[in-house]
Amino acid sequence: MRFLADENFPRPALLALRRANWDVLSIAGQRPGIPDEEVAALCAEQERILLTFDKDFGELIFPRGLPSGSGVVPFRLLPESADEAAEIALALVQSQPNLAGVFCVVTRDRIRICSLNPGFAG
Repeated sequence: MRFLADENFPRPALLALRRANWDVLSIAGQRPGIPDEEVAALCAEQERILLTFDKDFGELIFPRGLPSGSGVVPFRLLPESADEAAEIALALVQSQPNLAGVFCVVTRDRIRICSLNPGFAG
């Protein structure tokens, strides 16, 4: 799996995924400040799964039909520390072998996965 970490994705979690040999690009490192619509389009163009703490992506992807890329993983929790964010991100990618084509909501208690409508894909 190839990921794109949104600007709000904690750097320690990004680095932990990279140390575990995951291919993760960072909006903060590549194109800081771009609008969410461009982040979604970048995911679609590069076939990456977006990792974000932003709550807007559900509204962007489903009703507006913006490009969904390979998938979207919004984290709906406030990590107690950057290390905890890293642990949660690693646990997610280790427990879910394929996040392509899904909208996967991560909370402290569970992971909810729903299929993205292929008609929305870029």
